[in-house]
Amino acid sequence: MNISNKIGIYPGTFDPITFGHLDIIKRACKLVDKLIIGVAENVNKHTNFDIRLRTSMAKNEVKGAGIDADIISFNGLLVKFAKEQNASVIIRGLRAVSDFDYEFQMSWVNYKLFPEIETIFLPASEDTQFISSSFVKEIARLGGDVSNFVSKSVQSELINLNRVENGE
Repeated sequence: MNISNKIGIYPGTFDPITFGHLDIIKRACKLVDKLIIGVAENVNKHTNFDIRLRTSMAKNEVKGAGIDADIISFNGLLVKFAKEQNASVIIRGLRAVSDFDYEFQMSWVNYKLFPEIETIFLPASEDTQFISSSFVKEIARLGGDVSNFVSKSVQSELINLNRVENGE
């Protein structure tokens, strides 16, 4: 199924990008003609990695997975970014019912701000439905193995982050 001549945005903070994100990205590419991964700089959300590093990690992971998508960082309203990119579809991944409550409200607000935009929800695959960047960071911070959730290069960035936070 391909939504003809459609540009889609898959937004997120990607702090860090996980196998769950990559799963949604791969599947989203099948639904639109062009996918833009929007790496958000959200001043209301504390991120462990700065916007440049999160964007760089996303570019490396997407390229390494052989996915054809653009990665662009943005600041501000998602619908404004979508308009600037001529996107008509926002793609959101859902892991659980709790995600749906928030995302459903957000899709309604986005629609009210920009009626030309539609939101598509993709449920996480069985293998990735419990992966979250927050869990990955916590596991890594406590010295756990995150190899089932992120790539080796992202694991290295998490190790570096923990060294900096521990003053090493």
